Amino acid sequence: MSRSSLNVTGMWAIYRTEMARMMRTILQSVATPVITTALYFIVFGGAIGSRMQSVGGVDYGAFIVPGLIMLSLLTQSISNASIGIYFPKFTKTIFEILSAPLSFGEAVLAYVGAAATKSILLALIILATATAFVPVHILHPVWMVAFMVLTSIAFSLFGFIVGIWAESFEQLAVIPALVVTPLTFLGGAFYAIDMLPEPWRTISLFNPVVYLVSGFRWSFYGVGDVGVGASLGFTALFMALCLAILWWIFRTGYRLKP
Repeated sequence: MSRSSLNVTGMWAIYRTEMARMMRTILQSVATPVITTALYFIVFGGAIGSRMQSVGGVDYGAFIVPGLIMLSLLTQSISNASIGIYFPKFTKTIFEILSAPLSFGEAVLAYVGAAATKSILLALIILATATAFVPVHILHPVWMVAFMVLTSIAFSLFGFIVGIWAESFEQLAVIPALVVTPLTFLGGAFYAIDMLPEPWRTISLFNPVVYLVSGFRWSFYGVGDVGVGASLGFTALFMALCLAILWWIFRTGYRLKP
C-alpha cells in the first residue's frame, strides 16, 4: 500500500474494535446517562428551579440542559479516548499497533474518532432525555452540532494524551475526577457567570470550560457568558495544542516505547 494514501483498512479495524467495546456494555452506556440526567433534573430542577424560575430569560430547567450535556461530553470524551489507548499499553499489544503500517495521524484519527463518536451518541441520548423533563429549544442547530463535534474531538485528543501518560488505572481517573468535573461545575454549567460577585466573576473567566459551556448554551438559547468567537477560538487553540503534544509523543516515543 502506498503511504501517500490513508490506511483505511487499519483505521477501520481500530475504530470498529473500539465501537464494539461500547456495544458490549450498551445497557450500562445508555442507562447511566439517562438515570444521571433524571437525577440532575430532580435535584437541580426541583430544588433550585422552584426558587429560581429563570436565568437570562430562560427557564432554569432548560438553562441547565447545555451544561449537563457538556459535562457528559467532556468526561466521556476523555474517558473513552484514555482507556482506548491505555488498554493496549496495559495488555502489551501497543507494540503491534506501533509496528503496523499506520502513521501516527491514522492511529490518532481512529482512536479519537471512535471516542468522539461514543461521546456524541451519549450527548444525544442526554438531550433526548432532557426533552422529557423540560421544553428544549435549539435556536442554532448547526452551531449546536458544530460545538458538540469540536468539543468531543478536542477532549478526545486530550484523553488520548492522558491515556498515554497514565501508568495505572488510578491515574486514568485523576484528570476527569479531580480536574475536569470540578472545572465544569465551576464553569457556569448550572448558573450564569454574571450571577457571581466580584472578584469571582473575573476569576471564572480564566476557567477554560466557561468558554465551552457558554458557546454551547448560545447555540440553544442565544445567550452566553462570553462571545461565540471566544468560545470557538479557545476550542481551536486547545485542539491545536493537543495535536502538537501528540505529534511530539509519537516522534519521541514518550511512554509508548521502552
